[in-house]
Amino acid sequence: MAENKEINKKTVISSLIWKFLERGGVQGVQFLLSIILARLVTPSDYGVIAILLVFIQIANVFIQSGFNTALIQKKDSDDVDFSSIFYLSLVIATIIYVILFFAAPFVGVFYKQENLTLFLRVISITLFFGAVNSVQNAYVSKTMQFKRFFVSSMGAVTGSGIIGILMAYKGFGVWALVAQQLSKDILTCIILWFTVKWRPKFLFSFERVKNLFSFGWKLLVSGILDTVFRNIYNLIVGRIYNSETLGVFNRGHQFPQVIATNLDGSIQSVMLPTLSSHNDNVEEVKRLTRRSISTSAYLLMPCMFGMAAVAEPLVKLLLTDKWLPCVPFLQLACFSYAIFPIHTANLTGINALGRSDIFLKLEIIKKVITIVNILITIPLGIYAMAIGQVISAIISSFINAFPNKKLMNYSYAEQLKDLAPGFLCSLVMGLSVWSLNFIPINTALLLFIQIITGGVIYILLSKIFKLETFSYIINTIKGFKNGRK
Repeated sequence: MAENKEINKKTVISSLIWKFLERGGVQGVQFLLSIILARLVTPSDYGVIAILLVFIQIANVFIQSGFNTALIQKKDSDDVDFSSIFYLSLVIATIIYVILFFAAPFVGVFYKQENLTLFLRVISITLFFGAVNSVQNAYVSKTMQFKRFFVSSMGAVTGSGIIGILMAYKGFGVWALVAQQLSKDILTCIILWFTVKWRPKFLFSFERVKNLFSFGWKLLVSGILDTVFRNIYNLIVGRIYNSETLGVFNRGHQFPQVIATNLDGSIQSVMLPTLSSHNDNVEEVKRLTRRSISTSAYLLMPCMFGMAAVAEPLVKLLLTDKWLPCVPFLQLACFSYAIFPIHTANLTGINALGRSDIFLKLEIIKKVITIVNILITIPLGIYAMAIGQVISAIISSFINAFPNKKLMNYSYAEQLKDLAPGFLCSLVMGLSVWSLNFIPINTALLLFIQIITGGVIYILLSKIFKLETFSYIINTIKGFKNGRK
């Protein structure tokens, strides 16, 4: 028994490292590519692609959410389960593509941009590749082969990025961004097909689908609600204002969103199958959830506070002055994503315990709050809407944490205690870095000094106050390098 626990621990750590490498590598490449593309296209072009991606993301929820999580959560899922969901996903993708194809002209009329019709019909082709990817991803997560994600993600992001840049350089504008998105999903599908051993078999069971649906339908509805409301600001801003304003608004969220979803997502991607394997031991689920929150917060919060502090020189240097209007949106988004670990870790724990019914109820409550928030802030202007997002994020964190007091005896007070060390050190570091903005020096040199200073201050504070999470991360890395269990 002790040996199995140690093997599991080594597998989890290995998976985390590969997931971090994948997310970090993808994040680095995406960051570089987005900088180059932002210099070649206009905020208006980005606004158009932001509108298109809202519809694609909502459509993908029907294809990818619920069933793939159910495959991971089910302890004895086999080829019949995976093959059944594979064929079902392709059928769903076909139905949704047909709907989007005929709905595209109405989308163009609604946003007063007729060219959206053709853009939407072309980019919707990604749905078919997303259907295949969703089952492949579930298999990789289930078998903890996260090295495969690293290979597929890096190859797809790099290849699609090159295509997008070349087309943008040639002046294709929105088409460059559409081609980048489409080629990314195609390349991901192709690479996973050759690197993952799983293949669909000629097997299909309505009974298996029904059993998986009993768990997955709640996650599906939750996913639809989450995706719609996560993108509702893009839908509203694009309709009330224009594509250029939407491009600036959306760009302000992209940098913190990429870091938060990649960093915290790496941990949660590994934690779901890990927690699910212990879902009959509530104490172990609580312990792992606490570790997930404290580690995610310790790593993410300094990134968010630091980015908010260097927002203006960062945008000016990397994206040029034409993107400076996105600075306040970027800073506000950083504060929203700083508490991202509370949301994701609590929800992952709830899913791992098989309580997708609670997950759905939480999503409904949070969406009601979002609607109220939007109705209040729309008349006050776009900046009020951005501030409202921060307020909604804070309220939602309390809502997501509430059920785990009963499910695993993990109270909000305990969660705040786990978050406090990283938060306080990040706050001190962020204020220190922000104060350097008043130094009258070259923008590039200023940004360099701010980044180095922020890193040094955060590490020193971690050592001075002997933060447990800092020691845990260092010891884990050393132990893995030395081959210790």
